[in-house]
Amino acid sequence: MRRREFIAGIGSAAAWPLAATAQTPERIIGVLGVGDENDLGLKLGYSSFTKALADLGWTEGRNVRMDLRWAGGDINRIEALAQELVGQQPDIILAIGLQATIALQQQTRTIPIVG
Repeated sequence: MRRREFIAGIGSAAAWPLAATAQTPERIIGVLGVGDENDLGLKLGYSSFTKALADLGWTEGRNVRMDLRWAGGDINRIEALAQELVGQQPDIILAIGLQATIALQQQTRTIPIVG
């Protein structure tokens, strides 16, 4: 009986890292920007942000999903985009621009907003 318990324990221990990896939850980071997604400054800033996340072990497609919204410079779209993004229930939201921050704060008090 001890041999069977031992073998069962070894099998469970060997499978544990695979199960733990498969159960790693994907985090969702929302991004709301006032500008246009093709703006060179925004691209460089976003690239730096994703590189910093990767340096911390958060890689898009592996354990993080980025949910991006860009207003294209149209301030009138910010409120609708903020509402849409908050509706997706991301774990945290990156606000790029004061208008984006204000619109997001009007939509949620529970999702952390960083800018």
